[in-house]
Amino acid sequence: MDDDLPLHTGLEARIAGIIAPTLGGMGYELVRVVVMGTNKPTVQIMADRADGELITVEDCEAISRAVGAVMDVEDPIKSEWMLEVSSAGIDRPLTRRKDWNRFIGHRARAELAEPLAGQKRFAGVVLGAEGDFARLRLDDGAEVALPWADLRRAKLVLTDALIDATARKNATN
Repeated sequence: MDDDLPLHTGLEARIAGIIAPTLGGMGYELVRVVVMGTNKPTVQIMADRADGELITVEDCEAISRAVGAVMDVEDPIKSEWMLEVSSAGIDRPLTRRKDWNRFIGHRARAELAEPLAGQKRFAGVVLGAEGDFARLRLDDGAEVALPWADLRRAKLVLTDALIDATARKNATN
């Protein structure tokens, strides 16, 4: 798997495959696709700017127009659907290996689809990701290698350190 692509399955993976090239061509990176609901599903798209700048409302509008057009042509959802576009935010999901490596030293929570040593939920400090594993240092000091293929969800925890790091990064841009 490419470090720049988010981990998705099923319909979400299909949508990600359809829209990621368009976003890339516009100077954005896909962070996550979530499809919620059945009668009139909502497709949630989270994106980052490829240049590292903060995403703006205007960026979200441009992404919405482009993604909507691509989805209309490719038609991955046969019924009526709604589209929501947003930035990943400060306490963002960790969906790509590059996210795990970018936020080394920050706190995160992760959940696996299958238990690892009898446990599905983990919290600790991000140690990075490579190959088939994302790594955390747990509160008891133990390190755990979470199988990438079994990661159901992972998200940064909003802390003062994360807020400070984000503010410092934005002040230098």
